[in-house]
Amino acid sequence: MQQWRESLFLGLANHLPRLKFSDKIRWLLLKAAGFRMAGRSTVYGPVVLRPIGGATRVTIGKGCFINTEVRFACPKAPITLGECCRIGPRVCFEGAQHSLYLNDDERRGTTGAPITVGRDVWIGAGAIVTAGVEIGDGAVVAAGAVVTRSVLPFTLVGGVPAKELKDLSQRPADH
Repeated sequence: MQQWRESLFLGLANHLPRLKFSDKIRWLLLKAAGFRMAGRSTVYGPVVLRPIGGATRVTIGKGCFINTEVRFACPKAPITLGECCRIGPRVCFEGAQHSLYLNDDERRGTTGAPITVGRDVWIGAGAIVTAGVEIGDGAVVAAGAVVTRSVLPFTLVGGVPAKELKDLSQRPADH
């Protein structure tokens, strides 16, 4: 029943036009689909969710902005976004990964781990955040980065794999 409900409401949310009024309806539809919405946020559609049935493992904090085509892959573990996060277009949260080695059945097994994004985090377009990563409050992830390790608070990271580029804890005098 949950998968049917999730598919229906997610499908409706993903087909709404990009208008201010429809943004409010999309938020309600995503909540009805099972996404845990802590408070009002803006979500541009479409949202990609894998697997169907995983909406209840996604928590979105109050005041977040989620751009188009953001992917939440959470077959085995939750994905949590803190309050006031800014998520760019085509960002992928990949909560599962495959083993490099074949198991006894000669298959690559999958493992999963939670992804936790702190408060006031900005993740640029096309970034990928992998299983087990925690991104600290106030951090910035550059566009196109692949985040495979946890990120300290108030740190700018970028690259493939992502590495620390700048400490953001001290604001420059001219800002």
